[in-house]
Amino acid sequence: MGVAYGGVASAAGCCENNVVVYASIAVEAAPQEQVDEVVETQRPWITIVWNDPINLMSYVTYVFMTYFHFSREKAEKLMNDVHHEGRAVVSSGTREEMERDVSAMHSYGLWATLQRDD
Repeated sequence: MGVAYGGVASAAGCCENNVVVYASIAVEAAPQEQVDEVVETQRPWITIVWNDPINLMSYVTYVFMTYFHFSREKAEKLMNDVHHEGRAVVSSGTREEMERDVSAMHSYGLWATLQRDD
């Protein structure tokens, strides 16, 4: 069984005639590499609502005001983005929060997805 003490490894073993032999060898430590820790900043997740051929513009505005508590002005602006641009980012935050928002949009009948923010 070997044990290292301050760069020296010691080993004890049993040989013939029950004589214990101790041996020591110098152990050179491998050079320690300097590793720069890169901490990835957590990019927020976003909820995107997509244009669809089913829901009325007034209904989409209502959903945004009801669920997100947006003012009428903000809800209408986002609804117009959905209608004219094909999509709008309606919320951002943690993945779990965006999963909740997407699920809520689905429950209102809107098309919505989540993704990491670029």
